[in-house]
Amino acid sequence: MNASTSAKRLAIFNHKGGVGKTTLTVNLAAALANKGKVVLLIDSDPQCNLTAQLFEESVVDGLLDASDGPDGETIWSAVKPLVHSTGKLKRIPVYETSTNNCYIIPGDIRLSEFELELGNWWTDCKEEKPRGFEGTASLSNLAGAHGDRLKADFVFYDTGPNIGPLNRAILLDCDFFIVPGACDLFSVRALKTLGHTLSRWIKLWDNFRGFAPADVTVLSGRPHFLGYIPQGFRVYGGTMARLASSYRSQFEKHLYQDVLAPIRKIHKELAPDQVVGSKLGQVKNCASLVQLSQQQGVPLWEVEGAADYQTQEARMIFSEMADAVIKATS
Repeated sequence: MNASTSAKRLAIFNHKGGVGKTTLTVNLAAALANKGKVVLLIDSDPQCNLTAQLFEESVVDGLLDASDGPDGETIWSAVKPLVHSTGKLKRIPVYETSTNNCYIIPGDIRLSEFELELGNWWTDCKEEKPRGFEGTASLSNLAGAHGDRLKADFVFYDTGPNIGPLNRAILLDCDFFIVPGACDLFSVRALKTLGHTLSRWIKLWDNFRGFAPADVTVLSGRPHFLGYIPQGFRVYGGTMARLASSYRSQFEKHLYQDVLAPIRKIHKELAPDQVVGSKLGQVKNCASLVQLSQQQGVPLWEVEGAADYQTQEARMIFSEMADAVIKATS
């Protein structure tokens, strides 16, 4: 039985830290919501930065303090019965954000325990045990249940900076993935590991999925490359700095060579022939605006105390990016 596909599921994914995954996720989701799309955010990073940005500190503390009890309402509260083998996925509420049409399932630092169990469930899948497939698809079932109830158009997973079992389960559930990158040497070098890992996950899951019982949800294992987003670069005179521009060109080259080409060898439909033209947008370094956005819990263009030209530019960038995502996923 395949996972629910009523909403398009995406992850902005790169195992390298510091490439703005959470910032891009928050603002792209808000831009899509502003265009009338219903968006569900799932904070699936144990660091729960997404939750910390969208909720007041006291609310976050309250959610985390109660998450292990019977009244818990975080993502850990939902998966805990499966991890402890005490029951099935628990029903939890979703929360509204400050943006209309945009909702969130709060994260939890205890997802690290869930991730450990995901490693065991992967082995169970290899050994053809139904429990492994049920556990591996637990986030998919959570996304499907809430996405269907909200009649969501998009579900965004917020991923952590690693290539562990949790991100594996997320990427194998996604319809699309977007690759962000800083315009620097380390982002270019990280692509080889990213490509090797993604292609290995897809290939292994292809081998496992045939063992799944008919009545158990099975991850699709078909994450399509949607595009890439260079970000965090310096601008001089309205133009990207020369060194950053050079690294962006290298990033495009290695994205195809080290990420998409290996995936294409497994499933040709998952990767386009070219990367150039797949840029969904770009976001220059705007550290002060990002900091204010995080403090106020609002999208970049709704920040108070920032210059009008900064917020207007941010609104335009993410509006155009949202249009690109809508077009590419239609």
